[in-house]
Amino acid sequence: MDNPIHTIEALEARIGARPAAIDLKVIDHLDAHARRWLQASPLACVATSDARLVEVTLAGGPPGFAAALDAQRLRLPCAALDDPAHAQPGRGIGLLFLVPGLGETLRVNGRVTAVEAGDAIVAVNECYAHCAKALLRSDFWRPAAAPAAAADPAAFLAASRFMALATADDALRTDLSPKGDPAGLLVRPCDGGIRFAERPGNRRTDSLRNMLARPCAAAMLLVPGSNRVALAHGATQISADAALREEFAVHDKVPKLVTRVASPSIELRDSAALARARPWDAPVAPADIDPAAIFAAHVRLNKTRGLAAALARGAVSIPGLMRQGLEQDYKRNMY
Repeated sequence: MDNPIHTIEALEARIGARPAAIDLKVIDHLDAHARRWLQASPLACVATSDARLVEVTLAGGPPGFAAALDAQRLRLPCAALDDPAHAQPGRGIGLLFLVPGLGETLRVNGRVTAVEAGDAIVAVNECYAHCAKALLRSDFWRPAAAPAAAADPAAFLAASRFMALATADDALRTDLSPKGDPAGLLVRPCDGGIRFAERPGNRRTDSLRNMLARPCAAAMLLVPGSNRVALAHGATQISADAALREEFAVHDKVPKLVTRVASPSIELRDSAALARARPWDAPVAPADIDPAAIFAAHVRLNKTRGLAAALARGAVSIPGLMRQGLEQDYKRNMY
């Protein structure tokens, strides 16, 4: 890959600096909104990391299978994981909780502190709602017409519409980043691995920064409606190569970056978590979960001080402003 990105300076020259206000939506505990989200969620993508490995898997069960022990701790049943061995004390962890019918997701990041009575206990460092762009681009809640047709890795990659990308830095700050695109645009095969576009998202750029600090990742790809997943893991390289970026253009909009995961092979396997969660059976969003209200509530709960933070809290208190901002962002900045 030509024109590689190796430094934060080179990254920001391509995509801009990380906005100072972007972390105002992040809180350090599980509030009432997060607890209600967990009660409604049957499925989570799970990233874990230690000094050697970054891994990704799924966790699933009946809604509420994962729950808050208190404001600072999350209980995650190991039996709900496709790979229970990933939940080891001391590992960094990043979780992405999905609720059928909702485009937004709930992110919870922290550290596995213990495994007790079959449950992984997660100390929560970050909790925030994630924008809906990945799920909207992937049309996640509309099952594929014939998902069983993707019976081999190459066909599965071509049919994939959603990807969970796991990365971590040297301090084990672990990120699970959602990626979504129509079939055929999400990933391209590349020397046994995959490459994919970096589309607009929540602008935190955690996964990109992690890969600069620690150039490796684990990727899990899904075809909505199928209980199979594809897994790739290996060294990563971020590139601004013009020809590669053009391959992923949509509506004449060319992504600013392309990332490669140089996996030695793509593993295709069935997911018991997806089979238990059955996320596509009745994808109707609960009436009492309002993502715009959650974004606004988390900005108000954020402990950052200063004028900018105070102004942001005042702005989100204006009725309807957060919802209007989200709707405009989804219309204008999808690609």
